[in-house]
Amino acid sequence: MQLEILKGVHLRQMLLASAALLQENKQELNSLNVFPVPDGDTGTNMSLTISAAVTEVEGTNDDLCNVVDALANGSLMGARGNSGVILSQLFRGFASSLEGKLSVQPLEFARALQEGVKTAYLGVMKPVEGTILTVAKEGAKAAMKAARRGEDIIGLLKIAIREAEETLARTPEMLPVLKEAGVVDAGGKGLLYILQGALEGLSPDKLIYPPAYVSPEIEGAEIKTALDKSPVLEYQYCTEFIIKGEDLNVDKMREQLSTMGDSIMAVGTTKVVKVHIHTNHPGQVLELGLRQGTLHDLKIDNMAEQHREILDMSAQNNLSSTPKTRADSAGKEEEEGLGVIAVALGEGMGNILRSLGVERVVSGGQTMNPSTEDLLYNIENSRYSSIILLPNNKNVILAAQQARKLSNKHVYVVPTTTIPQGIAALLAFNPDASLEANGEDMSAVIGEIKTGEVTYAVRDSRFNGEEIKKGDIIGLAQGDIVAIGREPTEVVMGLMEHLVEETSEIVTIYYGEGATSTATEKLAVKIQNAYPHCDVEAYNGGQPLYYYILSVE
Repeated sequence: MQLEILKGVHLRQMLLASAALLQENKQELNSLNVFPVPDGDTGTNMSLTISAAVTEVEGTNDDLCNVVDALANGSLMGARGNSGVILSQLFRGFASSLEGKLSVQPLEFARALQEGVKTAYLGVMKPVEGTILTVAKEGAKAAMKAARRGEDIIGLLKIAIREAEETLARTPEMLPVLKEAGVVDAGGKGLLYILQGALEGLSPDKLIYPPAYVSPEIEGAEIKTALDKSPVLEYQYCTEFIIKGEDLNVDKMREQLSTMGDSIMAVGTTKVVKVHIHTNHPGQVLELGLRQGTLHDLKIDNMAEQHREILDMSAQNNLSSTPKTRADSAGKEEEEGLGVIAVALGEGMGNILRSLGVERVVSGGQTMNPSTEDLLYNIENSRYSSIILLPNNKNVILAAQQARKLSNKHVYVVPTTTIPQGIAALLAFNPDASLEANGEDMSAVIGEIKTGEVTYAVRDSRFNGEEIKKGDIIGLAQGDIVAIGREPTEVVMGLMEHLVEETSEIVTIYYGEGATSTATEKLAVKIQNAYPHCDVEAYNGGQPLYYYILSVE
């Protein structure tokens, strides 16, 4: 079979097959995590990212221009984790190159692959070779050479796959940490599955693909994330207007509005009042306004459509372009002050962050990275127009930066990589200072905090010359494995040797689902006896999979 002209129906089949193959192998990709900790989620993140794209593609027709738009939009909003964000950038650049086309020839297809690589490299502040980026780059180069030799779409895909396989096999030589762990790059292998699936999708028996594609299951914390971002709307219409008149009674107007909906705002003078309300009967609200005076700057938004509007944005535009504000936040943008949004997993952690002034806690972190859309939803629905965003995980930072660029609010991403760093940043927050000043001050303090984490190994591995067996308790100090044992308390004390210095003053223990308050109290006493110059505090974080998260300052 040869394919000289690629159309929308072909690309649709390629994406469906790629998503299915990636979903089938996501656990294998998860197991390739360099650190054998239970949060290896490259496969899950990439699978959910491409599945978000597939959902968008399934909602459009077979015109190539519409398919590539849906591919870019869906992957952009559904991107999770660093691997998912990079994948979304590969798709975005690919789609940008094919904008407005109804069909493409092999050379155009190869150029689109290269444009995807270019966009992905630009989207990463410090590109690292030996990762998905390298695999994508070498595969695209091979495809371009094949196209120039006269290969058709299928031929150049086969050649790109072969080069991607060879490049993937070399990733351990490019990154010593992969070689020591005995694995290839997980993101690169995920991309290889996508390319292989794309080729399968072009085979004759794949052209009649089940129309109702079943996206990956949403499990555990992801269910909570999905619920958090998709609340049931009690009131559907966001209604705003200005009333001009004489002797307007703002208090009475607010009282009358209270029976018509929620998110009510009525502010102004005896001559001008601005009204905002979420209601199911905007006509009744307008009648109330007409009885008081004349209406101006009238605006009614159907909030149920806002989710769709965000997804339909043109991803071909530069990411600095901004979508429309979600109506949930309409009328709240004039509130003074700054809002703080933080990512965390565990009820206790969420409560701690809220007690320190966080307005919204996005469910996610170590075990489930929130998507760009999860973060954007919370930004757009904050009651503040200026936002400090704390990702609290290194694998969430890229999605946070992507959400910042998509938002039409003022957002500063403080690059916190752990919960203790996030808490330290919150303690430096000054609500009276500007967004930029807060962002700079909060970013400056996170380097003063040392973070320790205690979890268990999910597979046999090797790190820094140490043999790690499945089931071992492992301790990470500042992201590096420094302690291995059979019991959490033993590992914590080993971690302390790497975290506590003579100048250290405070040790904070956040215990998770796998630890008890009684055991933590005994641990706190043990740490206090070993380091009498430090104050030791303990809190219930409720985080899954990590027995303890430790903070030393």
